[in-house]
Amino acid sequence: MSANSLPPITEDDIAEYLTNTPDFFERHNEVLATVQLTSPHSHRAISLQERQAEILRGKVRDLELKAAQMIRYGQSNVTIADKLQDWTCALLTARDADALVEVATARLATIYDIPQVAIRLWGVAPTYADRPYAAGVENAVKTYADELTEAYCGVRRELPLLNWLADGDSVKSMAVVPLRQSAEAPVFGLLLLASGDENRFTADMGTLFLERISAQASAALSRLLP
Repeated sequence: MSANSLPPITEDDIAEYLTNTPDFFERHNEVLATVQLTSPHSHRAISLQERQAEILRGKVRDLELKAAQMIRYGQSNVTIADKLQDWTCALLTARDADALVEVATARLATIYDIPQVAIRLWGVAPTYADRPYAAGVENAVKTYADELTEAYCGVRRELPLLNWLADGDSVKSMAVVPLRQSAEAPVFGLLLLASGDENRFTADMGTLFLERISAQASAALSRLLP
């Protein structure tokens, strides 16, 4: 085969050779010193070493940003956990039914800065049947509640849930938290958290925090059942 019939050397061939020959630049360090690249920041010609340094600095900046974000998330989670503990302690120390419901609603709203909170319980003991939180609930709402396997986030305007609030018209997002004694037990109430901020409770948000609220409130409020 003549030299003219050999296939031309491609960039891939060169890249493969340099990858498979890591000591090439050790043997030809004068070549390494003369390689010039264009900086993506200044658009001037820089050496390969400078370009590598820029890449490393960029990676370090990215890692620093990710670390700072993780720290912020960690601090936020600690704050949420502390608030949840305070709320749980308040549920445990409530001495009567009215105080318990007050903690489950107004105290919860204060701790987590939730503009509006409402609650409805059904099947409570006769002693509490005349309380506002035991007011009648439509069968459609009870059916919807029984179908909830976890807290719902979004806005449900086709159900009369917003009527439970002082200002239902201002609500742009809400969380509907089911109350049940166990995963298999029927729902005996709903806790409604509402906000005028459409991004406060969204369909794609994590529900772990709401699940904790559901578990704690359910355990405490089950004392009002027969």
